Amino acid sequence: MAEALKNQFGADVPRAIAAMISAVHPSFNRTAFVSDVLDGYDALALMPRGKKIAQALRRHLPDDYAHALAILLDSLDQAHGRDPGQSLASFLYLPHTQFVAEFGLAHFELSMRAQHALTQRFTAEFSIRPFIEHHPEATLRQLQAWACDPSAHVRRLVSEGTRPRLPWAPRLRRFQADPAPVLALLELLKDDPELYVRRSVANNLNDIGKDHPDVLVHTAQAWLQGASAQRAWIVGHALRSAVKRGESGALQVLGFGQTPRVSVTKVQISPRLAVTGGTVQIEFDVTNCHTSAQSVLVDFCVHYVKANGQTRAKVFKLKTLQRAPGQTAPLAKKLSLAQMSTRRHYPGLHKLDVMLNGQAQPLGAFELLQA
Repeated sequence: MAEALKNQFGADVPRAIAAMISAVHPSFNRTAFVSDVLDGYDALALMPRGKKIAQALRRHLPDDYAHALAILLDSLDQAHGRDPGQSLASFLYLPHTQFVAEFGLAHFELSMRAQHALTQRFTAEFSIRPFIEHHPEATLRQLQAWACDPSAHVRRLVSEGTRPRLPWAPRLRRFQADPAPVLALLELLKDDPELYVRRSVANNLNDIGKDHPDVLVHTAQAWLQGASAQRAWIVGHALRSAVKRGESGALQVLGFGQTPRVSVTKVQISPRLAVTGGTVQIEFDVTNCHTSAQSVLVDFCVHYVKANGQTRAKVFKLKTLQRAPGQTAPLAKKLSLAQMSTRRHYPGLHKLDVMLNGQAQPLGAFELLQA
């Protein structure tokens, strides 16, 4: 099982932050601050650890928010001793963004300037959301201006921070109900020169499609008119969840709206009796039975057994086939049954489907036994 992310956000983080602040504010009580943070720290997950540090900063920095924020920003580039090669190296600045989110709502202009600086070190996608909730009009105006910022990190904040269903964050219910303000921002970013930003735009549009599939399809169709290869990629990536769900509108946008005339043969599932920690190999052939060439979107679906005995389908991308009449494509999927932090495996009958242009066709099943 993968190592918990919080293990890379240990006691060295508050110590590093204390050293950075002390370099610009010598009266900062490093010892008291670190002791305050570490009381109960080990029991917390990653994001609560960041919040605990932010709350300790509020207690140990000057009471005046503007003064405290100025000290924090002055300390950003001070030596901290953390390994910059760590996968969570930038998370050092997570508490700084949480400080702004929790204590800066009454200081809009100051906090926006801080978010602009912080997001270029660690994303402010989480800390911008309370401002969207409490100051929607002012924050949207600021985000509109930032959509033209020279920094790709700032431009990405515009799209990532407004995602209605951003992972690790509370949902933005106002944008789930009405995505129009978000779409106006995405329009400004749909041809951004940076893939980093374009991927965020696609993820935001994908979020919107989960609540408004018709809006997703309409936007995708509009964006494909005269689209560059880069914008066409955004559309394809934005439609990925809708395609996995088999939504006809999304499939039609991509040219896979028709029922394919194909046959699925030579299905092999090995082993039929599997154990947790092992693997299952699934193989099958797809043959074009039409008198003309066909493009077929082939996905693979596993109906995973959950702890309560119910099943939940998960679709995996396989391949887009271009096949002449009578032509056959052999396909295979190796399914890992290792226990992961993101997926637990439970005993029971696991049914398998092949998805052909979004339409499910049973392949068979395997029985999973507890190792």
